[in-house]
Amino acid sequence: MLKVNAKLLDEIHKYPEWSRTLKNMYDNYPDLKVVFTGSSVLDILKGSSDLSRRALLCHLQGLSFREYLQLFHGITVPVLSLKEILSHKSRELKPIIGYPVKFFKEYLQKGYYPFGNDKDYMPHLKQIIMQTMESDIPVYANMNVATGRKLLKLLTIIAGSVPFKPNFLGLAKLIEASKNNIADYFYYIEKAGMIAQLREKTESFLVLGKVEKVYLDNPNLAFCLSEKEPDVGNLRETVFFNQMRVNNKVYRSDKGDFNINNMTFEVGGKSKTQKQIEGLKNAYIVKDDIEYGYQNVLPLWAFGLNY
Repeated sequence: MLKVNAKLLDEIHKYPEWSRTLKNMYDNYPDLKVVFTGSSVLDILKGSSDLSRRALLCHLQGLSFREYLQLFHGITVPVLSLKEILSHKSRELKPIIGYPVKFFKEYLQKGYYPFGNDKDYMPHLKQIIMQTMESDIPVYANMNVATGRKLLKLLTIIAGSVPFKPNFLGLAKLIEASKNNIADYFYYIEKAGMIAQLREKTESFLVLGKVEKVYLDNPNLAFCLSEKEPDVGNLRETVFFNQMRVNNKVYRSDKGDFNINNMTFEVGGKSKTQKQIEGLKNAYIVKDDIEYGYQNVLPLWAFGLNY
């Protein structure tokens, strides 16, 4: 039997000088295989400079709807490409899943993180959010405690307004910060996995498009941060953007909600009409609360099978 000299280190970012220690292990013990994990993406990024050309860093996305079905309900279905989703391949999987709309509603509320079955899921998630805003980001960006609290306030404002086009001057007044710092705050909060910024498409791969809308990263955050029931329209757009940006470049659309590969997607409820995309080629209506699609109408849950 082949013996592998390997170590698994969890929550590596909590160790002092962790990146330098790993660098020394790599240089001095070439036969040692090390797999390390960390829950703070910012701390991992900060320490990765010492590990350039030595470690392969992988970002672990939250659970897709497909992964949620397997982990929480023991239902196994294959990954569907965007092309397969558009060709209504999900119809063949409906008998396996049973009640996709019911499961999808559960997923929106508590299915994105693997500890969603915990009875204290929401308090736990809220603690993670506070830790990220008030500790992880300030440490990474050399901010003081007061700035960390402003970040948490900014996230709360975003949660109550998404999706919205950011007004830096207005936000700066609300959190009592400099307008010049707001763009940086958005960058850090996005890097920490709390929000996602939808940009316009540009012709250059080297230039980021202008931010058109800001969303919470995933719908579970909306339930955690909202003082009342989250707006269902916001949840639909949030989950579509969240699930599709893993394997696709997603941009804002001139007439619909999203543009992927020059195709237009308008997201809504089961009563959504074709009016928004009338006259457009390669345009689709994505409806919540339906189990089957037809022609250019697709069920929202099917886009959760993309990874």
